Amino acid sequence: MPPSFSLSGRTALVTGASRGLGRAIALGLAAAGAELILAARDEAKLQGVADEIVASGGKARTAVFELGDAAAVARASDSLLASGAQVDILVNNGAIAGWGGLDSSTLDQWRTMFEVNVTSMYLLCQAFSKGMAARRWGRIINFGSYVSETGRPNLAAYTASKHAVLGLTRSVAAELAPHGVTCNAIAPGFFDTDMAAPTVGDPQRSKIFRDAIAMGRFGDPAEIVGPVLFLATEASSYVTGHMLNVDGGVGGILSLPVVVET
Repeated sequence: MPPSFSLSGRTALVTGASRGLGRAIALGLAAAGAELILAARDEAKLQGVADEIVASGGKARTAVFELGDAAAVARASDSLLASGAQVDILVNNGAIAGWGGLDSSTLDQWRTMFEVNVTSMYLLCQAFSKGMAARRWGRIINFGSYVSETGRPNLAAYTASKHAVLGLTRSVAAELAPHGVTCNAIAPGFFDTDMAAPTVGDPQRSKIFRDAIAMGRFGDPAEIVGPVLFLATEASSYVTGHMLNVDGGVGGILSLPVVVET
């Protein structure tokens, strides 16, 4: 029998679900039958996504909190657990990015990057993995980046935080594997989202980025759904501690805009 991609009867918590990749992921998981808990700091946008899911016949509720506030993350987790929420699938998608040279960046910027991109992920893994382990089934999907295994100039804090995501993912995977819970990461590349609009909409910058991508284009947010569904369902039951690149070939393929004559 082929593996099932159905998520009927499962509940998924998705952070950063108000827009971009998070919104696409939430809609995709709902279409597969999961009940959604949508998390972000923008209540109005979150409710808009919830309304989309409900209008399509799905179930969704919102949890509004700031990922960069550890106390707020803990309060939200406690509140959801106290309400009886059974999170089977945790998608740690929410994150921030920031450019800046080593000599011009600040310690506060570094701390904020790690609080949002890593500490919140650690706290949510800690809070919801307990129930997963007790039920002997769970899926944790952490979002790294194509820079999780490489370096970039003027991006030290972000790159370091995404390296930390990969390390956290592998350690959590090792700890939870005996309890029937998998933990994997997705490393997206350049996607056409509102966050990337300044780059996508600038012809010169857009060309520079597209020329570095083997497939020669930006990803559509809908293209992240399949990989997430794979890692969230029985289809990936023997996969854990893995990072899946979803980047059009920017991370693992050296794509240079030159022609080599032979």
